[in-house]
Amino acid sequence: MSLLKPKSFFYKTLSIITLVSIGFQIILLSAFSYYMLIPLGQRATDDLSSVITHAAETWSRLNPEQHAHFSQEMLVKHDLILTTETSQLEPTTSFLPYISLLGNSLDKQLNTEIVIKENIDKNGERWFWADIPINNQTIRFGFSRSRIGVNPPIAFFIIIIVDALLVLLTSIYLTRRLVKPIDALYKAARLIGKGNWPETLKEDGPTELIVLTKQFNKMSTQVQGLLSNRTVLLAGIAHDLRTPLTQIHLALSLLPNNAESEGLINSIEQDLKTINDLISEALNIGTELTKEKEKPTNSLDELENIVAGVAASYSKISIKQLDVIDCRPILYPMAFRRILTNLITNAIRYGNNKPVEIVFSCTNKQTMIQIKDSGLGIPKESMKKVFQPFYRLEKSRNSETGGSGLGLAIVQQLADSHNWEVSLTTRKNNGINATIVFNH
Repeated sequence: MSLLKPKSFFYKTLSIITLVSIGFQIILLSAFSYYMLIPLGQRATDDLSSVITHAAETWSRLNPEQHAHFSQEMLVKHDLILTTETSQLEPTTSFLPYISLLGNSLDKQLNTEIVIKENIDKNGERWFWADIPINNQTIRFGFSRSRIGVNPPIAFFIIIIVDALLVLLTSIYLTRRLVKPIDALYKAARLIGKGNWPETLKEDGPTELIVLTKQFNKMSTQVQGLLSNRTVLLAGIAHDLRTPLTQIHLALSLLPNNAESEGLINSIEQDLKTINDLISEALNIGTELTKEKEKPTNSLDELENIVAGVAASYSKISIKQLDVIDCRPILYPMAFRRILTNLITNAIRYGNNKPVEIVFSCTNKQTMIQIKDSGLGIPKESMKKVFQPFYRLEKSRNSETGGSGLGLAIVQQLADSHNWEVSLTTRKNNGINATIVFNH
């Protein structure tokens, strides 16, 4: 299971924990700012605006000879520059809350709108200026960006980034601890669903998961035992059935070969062959190809060999190649051949004696083979049922033309056990398109 798939339990749990944690932090920071940082900023700007207002009033009462000394004193004590020069400056574009709060505080104390302006000095330092009207003159007060000291945007940005990382890492850690045993159960269940058997799961974690894992292990062992017993039972039945079948064959061979009995003997022999084939097919459902090892396989060569063998008795079959490279994926060749043989045989058997087209495509990621017939097709409600053992379509595939009902069941079992994909779709002009995809 991919942990980051939107529908995965890990992804949903992680998303909920992360969103709730980030939402909580945003609310916390907002409350902290509203009830602490903003009041502190207002107090600081009120103090500065009082200093500026008082300094402007004092300046207006001093003699011109005292202005230089007073300006120096304001610079030393309050880091404020006083000047009567009112050259044109641009209004500030700063988003600092401190500047906005200072402007509001000056507006209230002076009962007039004060526009905070700014400029950049030759050293690259940013300065803020406020023109204060007092006693028919304007006094400009200035202070540098460094006087403010604080940098709320950067502080908030760092807090949010660090907090988000901590929340995300903590959420991932906690979620993985919670999801890991569930993910193990998920993977084990998928293996069992495909006919494979997982290793015994480790029984740890919360009490509920320990109990669930213990019961799953017990169930897996029981199911494995039941299927093993089924295989032994099938093998035993097959052996017991084949012994009298062999005796009947021998008895038939000893009967006199005359014109009167020849037809009856041939009919009995055909029935015996059908019974023997049915037994073989039934055994293949549970036992075929389970110990095969994968190896590099030229899938196009394998397909051409199968078609060549079929073409001897059915010539209306062709291969069309698309996007073909030197295709040698790692496959289970016996399973590969068995799947294709069954699908091609079905297409010929139920193709209404019309041409069968095989489309072969191979890329670096997958091999896809489509087998297209022009028969009567399969009803939509039966598309999935035809993969069930012994299921047959009575109307379109009766006992005279149909097989044992196990061909597609074997195809489905082999595809599932090797993580391949097999599907049937209805063609536009009747017939079936059987598609098998082998992921590399």
